[in-house]
Amino acid sequence: MKIAIVKLSATGDIVHGAIALQFIKKHYPDAKIDWVCENAFKGVLEGNKEINAIHTINLKEIKKNRDLRAFIGLIKKLRSLGSYDVIIDMQGLIKSSIVSRLIGKNTFGFDANSTRESQASFFYKESFDIAYHENTIDRNINVIAKALDFEVTHDEALNKEAFLFYEGSDFAFDPFMKEQNVVFIVGSTWPSRNYPKELFADLATKLHVNCLIAWGNDEEREAAEYIAQHSEYATVLPKLNLNALKALIAKSDLLIGNDTGPTHMAWAMNRPSITIFGPTPISRVHVTEINKVVKSPSVVDPYKLNKEDFSIKDISVEEIVNLAQKLLYKE
Repeated sequence: MKIAIVKLSATGDIVHGAIALQFIKKHYPDAKIDWVCENAFKGVLEGNKEINAIHTINLKEIKKNRDLRAFIGLIKKLRSLGSYDVIIDMQGLIKSSIVSRLIGKNTFGFDANSTRESQASFFYKESFDIAYHENTIDRNINVIAKALDFEVTHDEALNKEAFLFYEGSDFAFDPFMKEQNVVFIVGSTWPSRNYPKELFADLATKLHVNCLIAWGNDEEREAAEYIAQHSEYATVLPKLNLNALKALIAKSDLLIGNDTGPTHMAWAMNRPSITIFGPTPISRVHVTEINKVVKSPSVVDPYKLNKEDFSIKDISVEEIVNLAQKLLYKE
């Protein structure tokens, strides 16, 4: 069987979808699985032996530049990928459903009531009712399982095998590592999803262990530098690519971060983590023995997120410290 999965972006969404690969292989061990994503996120999936090929597109760049020639080239590329027995749109957006349909006719995805862009379902051969407010990871597993006619229990999902991998590393971490190492992920897509840098600095000091701060853009770098200036336990790392970030997470004792892709990578690699939630629902993750969450007191409507909800600042440093100590010292 030849399967194409379409999940274009972003880091966290791809991470939460890639868990399904191991279950496909469990039920169809000889299946060849290709993945289609935006070029910027290819590094999330690289190294996973369950993927036959990663096909990249630059849809975001084409849209930004309104490049008709590049768009026509993209259509030709998608149509030339070959014949697939099953094409599954795991994203549920109009753009991802069109990409899926351009690849071939045997398309599957979420039905009109199960996604934010209901028109996406028009492009599928068959669609499935999987409530949008349900756990994000379970939704991804279920759309795959329904398309391929198998089941995955909740216990199977919780006891998954790690599915993100790195290949060597072009960055030497040894000079930055100590006996215990905690990684901080201090940025996200919205300001209201970010735990304040002042509280991160206090957190580093109260943890009293080596805290390494990863960053991906200038704003995150400035926050990281503030934290390092205000805590002797915090160090700003050089900018890392996705492969090096995975290597860092694999070598760390704990990751603490906002609700964003790099934080969820720890869960995918079966590394201890604490995800800090403010205006987004904790139903985006699986809570496990080693992957915990803290949530602000605000009530979140998963159908209409409030970007002006800055309640994440109300989460106490002490709550995170107590949880971190249990994970670090396995209390």
